[in-house]
Amino acid sequence: MGRNPQPKGELNTVAHQPQRRRARALWSRGGAAWNFRLGIAVVFLASPMVLGAAEYPTPADGDFVIHDFRFQSGETLPELRLHYRTIGVLRRDEQGIARNAILILHGTTGSSGQFIRPEFAGELFGEGQLLDARRYYIVIPDNVGHGKSARPSGGLRGKFPHYGYRDMVEAQRRLLVEGLNVKHLRLIMGTSMGGMHTWLWGELHPDFMDALTPLASLPGQISGRNRAWRRLIIDAIRADPAWQNGDYTAQPPGLRIGLEMAWLMSSNPAQRLKEAPTLREADEALDRYVNSKMGETDANDFLYAFEASRDYDPGPNLEKITAPLLAINSADDLINPPDQGVLEREIKRVKRGRAILIPESEKTRGHGTHTLAAVWKKNLEKFLKEIGAP
Repeated sequence: MGRNPQPKGELNTVAHQPQRRRARALWSRGGAAWNFRLGIAVVFLASPMVLGAAEYPTPADGDFVIHDFRFQSGETLPELRLHYRTIGVLRRDEQGIARNAILILHGTTGSSGQFIRPEFAGELFGEGQLLDARRYYIVIPDNVGHGKSARPSGGLRGKFPHYGYRDMVEAQRRLLVEGLNVKHLRLIMGTSMGGMHTWLWGELHPDFMDALTPLASLPGQISGRNRAWRRLIIDAIRADPAWQNGDYTAQPPGLRIGLEMAWLMSSNPAQRLKEAPTLREADEALDRYVNSKMGETDANDFLYAFEASRDYDPGPNLEKITAPLLAINSADDLINPPDQGVLEREIKRVKRGRAILIPESEKTRGHGTHTLAAVWKKNLEKFLKEIGAP
């Protein structure tokens, strides 16, 4: 595609090198229920990526630059660079409207790379699979502040604009419309933070997509324990004298506490006990995780990513969502516990919304179940069949 003709952005792409790389329906408006037998960029086509689960076309890496991006805070950035990956070939109808594009959104501190793995891409993108990349055009961005996109550690450090979820969604939209000339999506799906972005997409741009699938998220403001554990991470870094308002020369010790909290919340108690059945093994597991992450995590990037959820609040406008929506959560998710009834209550306000709760099992991993496609893909398959082929 080369240079983007739009005056506000520019686009560069390069092919990525090949690598070896029982549910029950909860609620829906109108009382319908489902039951399942489950345990819980220009694209350059190259040789398929080989995975344990399936083969699919090689992802293409690209970068899109948005000039003079204005954040909700009023701050601006002369160049906001968004990195992304695409898989497959974009197809348009007779009117030139994209009909096979899918947007997939990652979680807090994640990146597009988290999906290019056997447990996700290997279960969904292969030939004949649910999101067959030979049939669909899949777009997976690194969100603002994440992966290879513009982020505090890129140079501005503590002076990087304080982005929020609405800024991230707007940047995603501009990547699609201005960078890739995609003005319609077959599906938007996201995990964790990406799931929350999916709820916002449905409200802010209700005609942009055919369907929505948020995973491991709730359609309400960050509050209660969910806010508390995020505040612990934020305070651990900001209150650390070594942080120096973001101008540190070495990663502040407070980052270690933040990583420990992230480890705690990401799985379920049963799996943690199985992995570390004694005090010594629990300490070793925690230290092993944190030590591996300290060398690759930047405190400002980590801090900004968790602070970004401050403007998330889809609750007042759920009735604006008109596209069919399937929310998928797991019962052992510590971040989005089902016992509070939030999803049960709020999904009834979504005109074409339904929710699935995956029960805890040997196959689930708490909040991390969102990336284990084998656990929930049959639910998504039935949903997409019901809304019809693109």
